[in-house]
Amino acid sequence: MKAILVREIKTFFGSLTGYLVIAVFLVLTGLFLWVFDGTYNILQSGYNDLNPFFQLAPLVLLLLIPAVTMKSISDERRQGTIELLVTKPLSLTQIVVGKFLGAFLLTVVALLPTLLYVFILNPYGNPPGNLDLGSTLGSYLGLLFLVAAYTGIGVFCSSLSENQIVAFILSVLICFVMYLGFDQVAEVFKSTLIEKFGVNYHYKSISRGVLDTRDLIYFGSITTFFLAATVFNLKNIRK
Repeated sequence: MKAILVREIKTFFGSLTGYLVIAVFLVLTGLFLWVFDGTYNILQSGYNDLNPFFQLAPLVLLLLIPAVTMKSISDERRQGTIELLVTKPLSLTQIVVGKFLGAFLLTVVALLPTLLYVFILNPYGNPPGNLDLGSTLGSYLGLLFLVAAYTGIGVFCSSLSENQIVAFILSVLICFVMYLGFDQVAEVFKSTLIEKFGVNYHYKSISRGVLDTRDLIYFGSITTFFLAATVFNLKNIRK
């Protein structure tokens, strides 16, 4: 698994892919948070917190993570190297988890520079230093769980087709349904039960700064399910 992970990291940072992903994420979020007028502009919100960032980031990552993961397995299938990969002395689970961790860590690296926002905002509260660090930490933790779920979905979609564009579109569609789809259906039927099946409900729950076992089980189950489905697809390819 370590060999696959190192290979993925080298692939990302051995080309423009890794740097481009980080740059796109930081530029997009930076523009919406500090430059463009609108809901996500922190300076216009009147509040000394990072809530606009934690509302915006899942939407940006909904497009960015599928772009990162779309070639993780589909490119192997297109080039015919997937058959060679599955014959190596590695289990299919190790291969899938290695590719998952590579994409996950790249996204985490893209998130790290945003910690500067905490140091930028903290002195400008009233009184200074009143930024809710507990809630901010919880929100970052929730974002990591959301990234894991998105990445699991992206790797799964990449295993479904040799075409990277198809993998990207499928991944965006599933991530969108998981993040916003259940909320919309719940609103139509006025059902809180349906809302609990969506990623957004559990993401917001963790973002309050309280770790609930149900939220951890939810994200763990979603990620594990899609990774297990990816392993199943690779088993069919190996046959």
